[in-house]
Amino acid sequence: MRITDQIRIEDWELTEQFIRASGPGGQNVNKVSTAVELRFEAERSPNLPGPVKARLKRLAGRRWTKEGALVIQVDETRSQARNREIARDRLAELIRKALEKPKRRIPTKPTFGSQKRRLQAKKERGSVKSLRGKVDPET
Repeated sequence: MRITDQIRIEDWELTEQFIRASGPGGQNVNKVSTAVELRFEAERSPNLPGPVKARLKRLAGRRWTKEGALVIQVDETRSQARNREIARDRLAELIRKALEKPKRRIPTKPTFGSQKRRLQAKKERGSVKSLRGKVDPET
């Protein structure tokens, strides 16, 4: 399976298991195993670099197993072949997302003017609050 020009997933890294799907389909649902469970051994894959594996793990979330495999389940259509195709497309899309390096955040400082305005607003608010309360009759 080809992801990009450099990255290609071998057949031994993928395991497909067909299971019975839930939802509409009448008797067909009870008889035919149309849902697919695609398992990609990402942790052991020699084709994925380390940082990509780390990003893939973060993107996968609950779909990532303790053994380091990515499990994708699809039971959208009544066709086994179509579900298989959808699962492979989702895997490829997830890997492509993991290939993108996140942009490094550059921390910014508030401007001098905005700092002054903030302090001025705090002082005004404090003076308004200090005017509240009991009035002293002697002054």
